[in-house]
Amino acid sequence: MSGFEARWLDLREPADIAARDTGLLEAAAAYLLAKPHALAVDLGCGTGSTLRTLGPLVPGLHWRLVDNDPALLAEAERRRPAGSSVETVLADLGDLDALELRPARLATASALFDLASRNFVAGLARRLSRERIGLYAALSYDGTIAFDVPHPQDAAMVALFNAHQRGDKGLGPALGPDAGAVLAEELAAKGFDVRTAPSPWRLDASMPGLQTKFVEGIAAAVRETGELTEAAIAGWLDARLGVVASSGCRVGHLDVLALPR
Repeated sequence: MSGFEARWLDLREPADIAARDTGLLEAAAAYLLAKPHALAVDLGCGTGSTLRTLGPLVPGLHWRLVDNDPALLAEAERRRPAGSSVETVLADLGDLDALELRPARLATASALFDLASRNFVAGLARRLSRERIGLYAALSYDGTIAFDVPHPQDAAMVALFNAHQRGDKGLGPALGPDAGAVLAEELAAKGFDVRTAPSPWRLDASMPGLQTKFVEGIAAAVRETGELTEAAIAGWLDARLGVVASSGCRVGHLDVLALPR
């Protein structure tokens, strides 16, 4: 499982980097730079993509990388940028009270909160508010997928995929496409200064590997719902795979930056 996750994270990283909203990324860096030798805690760090993206903008920053997968933590530490200060923590993200957040100035996460429940998001917002820790959360899927070449089954496939995204992924009934908006709402209610910005993937013919895995993942999720016939799913998937080398798609995401007032 860990090897598969690492391969998927590697495949999507270039699209993630290109999609991140530059304004919020730079604002997060500026907030960290305002306090010398600050600590950032990356929740669900995977192989360390946030560290590799935000870290170089903040020299002298110390990172605490948190994940529940020891193989991914080891890979994140191995790939850390030269000169970066990193510690790794193996932890269950669902146990919010046990998470080692202090004395962080900023918590970060990428493509995490669409896998989490509203209770998890509300609990984290309370914890961050109590300890006056900011949050930079990038790349929460927003439920929108637009293919350059349309197919009659697109609407049904996307709707069922979005329904599947709301299933329990280990942190309670997942928010799925509602994650970014709910995250912003919960943090604003706790008094944070909240900014949001769209961060869509723009996949094109130069990314056939990522497009292939993406549409295969949609098809697999829709199969699990049992709401569409196998013939319909297979026909849609065959059509999609047939154009990955000549077309693309746009996949909506939302970035959120919440800073204590």
